[in-house]
Amino acid sequence: MARVAARLSTEGKQSTHPVDEVLPVPKLALYGFQHVLAFYAGAVIVPIIVGSALKLSPEQLVYLINADLFTCGIASIIQAWGIGRIGARLPLIQGVTFTAVSPMIAIGLGAGGGTAALLVIYGAVITAGIATFAFAWLPAKAFRMVMRLFPPVVTGTVITVLGIVLIPVGLNDAAGGLGSPDFGEPKNFAYAGGTMLFILILMKLGRPFLSSIAILLGLVVGTGVAFLLGDAKFGDVGKSDWIGVTTPFHFGVPKFEWFPIVLMLIVMLITMVETTGDTYAVGDIVGKEVDSETVARALRADGAATALGGVLNSFPYVAFAENVGLVRMTKVKSRFVVVAAGVFMIILGMLPKAAAIVAAVPHGVLGGAATVMFAMVALAGIQTLGKVDLKEEKNALIVGVSLAFALLPATVPVFFTKHMDADLSSLLNSGVTLGATAAIVLNLIFNGPAKDNAHDVPAAGARALAEAEVDTAPGAGATAADVPAAVPAQAAAPAPAAEKADDADPSPSPSAP
Repeated sequence: MARVAARLSTEGKQSTHPVDEVLPVPKLALYGFQHVLAFYAGAVIVPIIVGSALKLSPEQLVYLINADLFTCGIASIIQAWGIGRIGARLPLIQGVTFTAVSPMIAIGLGAGGGTAALLVIYGAVITAGIATFAFAWLPAKAFRMVMRLFPPVVTGTVITVLGIVLIPVGLNDAAGGLGSPDFGEPKNFAYAGGTMLFILILMKLGRPFLSSIAILLGLVVGTGVAFLLGDAKFGDVGKSDWIGVTTPFHFGVPKFEWFPIVLMLIVMLITMVETTGDTYAVGDIVGKEVDSETVARALRADGAATALGGVLNSFPYVAFAENVGLVRMTKVKSRFVVVAAGVFMIILGMLPKAAAIVAAVPHGVLGGAATVMFAMVALAGIQTLGKVDLKEEKNALIVGVSLAFALLPATVPVFFTKHMDADLSSLLNSGVTLGATAAIVLNLIFNGPAKDNAHDVPAAGARALAEAEVDTAPGAGATAADVPAAVPAQAAAPAPAAEKADDADPSPSPSAP
């Protein structure tokens, strides 16, 4: 009898896919916290950069960081655990997308900065989240038609543009923060250079775990050195509460303005490609079939999390590619590890003192880490473009002209600030928006929509994007920086299930949380 019970138990275990395996609590906690470490730097940098650009007070910045972490936890649990037909039920961590950084700063500055600017941003974020959620319920054929607009030549160009546009943001921080009294002083560049060197040394060591948290360690060590030299102030940590709860619409009722909404919709189109790529990539890594319904569920989670982010004082959400790389490195496939990570994030999001410590990171140190991450974004885009035949003149034109459009706002800012309506300027005064729009339009003119095959769109293009992302980065958000572990070469091969699912409308997944 005991033998029969043991055999039935073994068979039961064998019938459970590793993705759906619930590990013992100690392992869940350990592996979940490791995901948080790999994710943390990228998670907090977005609210720091946006809040600093909008001239928020230290207290407001602390609140933004807490709100971000709290919502990240909820979003990750929705994505990994799944609620009905929402959530991919794969080990995917959700975090704020770097794609939105430049557009949100443009919207915020156009609205005059401060908390008033946040209200305009949140109105656009909520609308874009609802639109993304609705889009993911479209029939399979309509869903594919939109994804055909994003072949590798477009996604590669967009990510390259994103990195190029964000690098000056990192360099401004490396100089001490634009507008600060000590902007441009050598000591700021010394902190930035030292932080960058430390990160590069960790990456050179090639240890997978150290590499995955290199950015976090760089921020910690750089801030420690600055503190010893008297340039990191932690006075606000003592003033902060131990416990703080994120409340809906903390800064006021969101404002819904047309142009910022359009801009955020463009951002969400780009993030949909990112999440699609990450979903295929992690499916390949964990050996779980990914079809159009799985992708749709992942995008619904993105949309729901983004709308929730606007309500809970945070920003647009996307699947984090660096955590996809961490899944491959650790070979821990259980989605419940991500659920555990989500619980840790929620707890961290309720600790204002922890956020106050992060907010005290000197601009020079932050700039050194951010510059590394943003440079890796550009490299990820270049890697994706490496899969494109750039000997074809039309593809070369798409990339080159799109990059030129992306540099226009930074090169000739006066055109947008003095010779354009304020609302129109908030939409167009963004290199990401202009570069992405140019890439999509030029690709349609020269190449037309991509082939209507599951393995071409989005598997080859989007998975190439995820592969490039996972292959290059030290640790930041969504497109910003991903752990240096490549998705296996076979990840680029078409998934059989995707082809099958292509001709049918999505149907409810039988799997349960």
